[in-house]
Parts: sequence; structure tokens; C-alpha cells
Amino acid sequence: MSKVAVVMGSKSDWSVVKPAADIVKSFGVDVEVRVISAHRTPEMAHEFASRAKENGIEVIICAAGKAAHLGGVIAASTTLPVIGLPVKTDMMGGLDSLLSIVQMPSGIPVATVGVNGGTNAGLLALQILGIKYPEIAAKLSAYKEDMKARIAADDAALQAEYNA
Repeated sequence: MSKVAVVMGSKSDWSVVKPAADIVKSFGVDVEVRVISAHRTPEMAHEFASRAKENGIEVIICAAGKAAHLGGVIAASTTLPVIGLPVKTDMMGGLDSLLSIVQMPSGIPVATVGVNGGTNAGLLALQILGIKYPEIAAKLSAYKEDMKARIAADDAALQAEYNA
């Protein structure tokens, strides 16, 4: 079965990363969670990225804050899709993280979701996998139908309560 790696620059990022790991796991996809710093353990980052494909990983989610170079460092050493997950910071509210991730140099693409957007990072990884795995694509379709049904129910409840 497919495997998604979820890598964070610091264990303090876990609260942002956990929703990504949880949504991926809820679809029956294996998740490998790691703490690897682009700046403090660059050799480990390179080793992880260069061996990711042979270790069965198909998509990598990288969460980082501030300078947020982890996604770019990982993407430089693999051909696998890399999703950047910017982490909110005290200094700039995560704008620093977002810009560090989204402004990768030409040739090193990193798909990027919103600041603290763990669930969307996980869903994007699943959509990428859904191209290859029809069972994941089917589960994503059901997930989206469930979202529609919840919104319709919320709308009906509000209409009944406030428009009566």
C-alpha cells in the first residue's frame, strides 16, 4: 500500500502536523512521521529524501516555520511530490513560513497549502495518491459527498431556525 511521509522541522510543530497524519491514516494509507531539521540536521534531511522512494514513500509533507526551508531541502533531493505546510509563527503569523515555502527557486517545486493547513496538506497528498490508487480516489469522492451533506444539513437547520 502507499505511504505518505510527514516531516516536521521541530517536534513543536506536531499540533499542526497531526491533522495531516490523521486524515491520511483515516483513508487507510500508511504514514511515516519524522522530525528532521533542514538547518540542524541537513545530512539527515538529504539521506531521508534521497532514500524516500526506495522506502516506499510516494508523497512527502514537510511542515516548518520561520525560515521554513525543509520542503525545499527535501524536494532538492527527491523526485517525489513534496507538499509544504507552513507553520504559524509569533513574529509574522506564519506569513514568513508561507513565503519561505511558496517561493522555491525554479526547478525545485513544493506544492504549498495555507498556514497551519494540516488537513488540506493530508488531503492534497491523498489526491495525488488517488491518481494511482482508485480506492483512495473513491474514498475522496465519498469524503467530499459527506462534506456536501453536512453543509446542506447545516443550511436547512439555520433556515428552519431563523427564517421561520
